[in-house]
Amino acid sequence: MIKIGLISDTHNYLDPQVSEYFADRDEIWHAGDFGTIAIAEELEQIAPVLGVYGNIDGQDIRQTYPLHQRFEREGLDIWMTHIGGIPGRYCIPIREEMEENTPELFICGHSHILKIARDQKMDKMLYMNPGAAGKQGFQVYRTIVRFEIDQGKLHNVEVINLGITGENKE
Repeated sequence: MIKIGLISDTHNYLDPQVSEYFADRDEIWHAGDFGTIAIAEELEQIAPVLGVYGNIDGQDIRQTYPLHQRFEREGLDIWMTHIGGIPGRYCIPIREEMEENTPELFICGHSHILKIARDQKMDKMLYMNPGAAGKQGFQVYRTIVRFEIDQGKLHNVEVINLGITGENKE
């Protein structure tokens, strides 16, 4: 079993609560728009980070993290990217790859909209977007997700509300 903390769209702001919620995680996955490498370094102090770069990320992030990550954990086939679309409306190059080689779990960020849904048209693939954890954007709530993977199955999926976007908890 592996414990995962999932975060996206920090936009150069890491809420202090993240370290508490991710303290027991084996890995942290960041679905892009870190803001700067300093955010990745802060997360690395909590747990190893697997990430992808987002559209606002500069060369510091792009030299460290790829555009796509396709990997396996505990027997689960996972694909993570920043701009992926939503169930039924995936980005064209991603949709084409999905149709040929559908992952079991597809993770993206970018929209700032928290969504976890089963895509019945994509061989029952699970779609997961943790929403945005940073202060930038139109989202009302800043969110992160944590879950466990054991023998190819997700367990204990938990959405965590970090507060209202305009709030400053520092």
